[in-house]
Amino acid sequence: MTGVCNSLLLGGGEARRQCLEVSATELVGPYTLLRLERGELEPGIPGQFFMLEAPGRVLPRPMSLCQATSGELSFLIDPIGPGTRALCALRPGEAIHVLGPLGNGFDLDVERPLLVAGGIGIAPMPYLAAALGHPPALLGFRTQHHAEAASLLSEAEIVVEPRLVTELIPEDPGDVLACGPEPLLEVLRARVPGAQLAWEAPMACGYGACYGCVVEVGGRYRRLCIDGPVLREAA
Repeated sequence: MTGVCNSLLLGGGEARRQCLEVSATELVGPYTLLRLERGELEPGIPGQFFMLEAPGRVLPRPMSLCQATSGELSFLIDPIGPGTRALCALRPGEAIHVLGPLGNGFDLDVERPLLVAGGIGIAPMPYLAAALGHPPALLGFRTQHHAEAASLLSEAEIVVEPRLVTELIPEDPGDVLACGPEPLLEVLRARVPGAQLAWEAPMACGYGACYGCVVEVGGRYRRLCIDGPVLREAA
């Protein structure tokens, strides 16, 4: 059962915090797809994020929305630390507080979208692909086990290390929208002017108060929770 929904005006937009019930969890390779009842929360723009309050942890965890239906919000989570493992251990019927949507997402006004992701960077791509009419996608993973997450995204070309997803970038890639580890994004930033890149950083608040997510990108310091997570390089 979902709880009371509180609205907050953050960064010029409206985010809401609500206690949402877990409807299901699914293993997708080494990752967990956490499905929550949607309640009164809006899914927002692909690339925005939500703060999920992990059981037994002080700080919430920022998660991109992976899938959105009329009744659910789903998040693809890599259990790499205490907080993410606590989220992956949730069971149907349990509930957590969720705040969002937050930050700046992808600009969907593009003519020739090409989605590029590495590893858990696939997380926002299913929702983004649905919004853009399922354009071509290039996905890179460490192992075949990790590559099972590609089942969430149709029409994708997949590579597994030692091959790199950047090897698949065509000479004229069109409008690149990407998410993944910093080395991947740095390559794209240099090779594809105008690419939209979703960066990652630890976050404590999600709305610019703590300065915990400041990163240097292109010689400038950015608070990813309000300037990003999606940053667009000048063409």
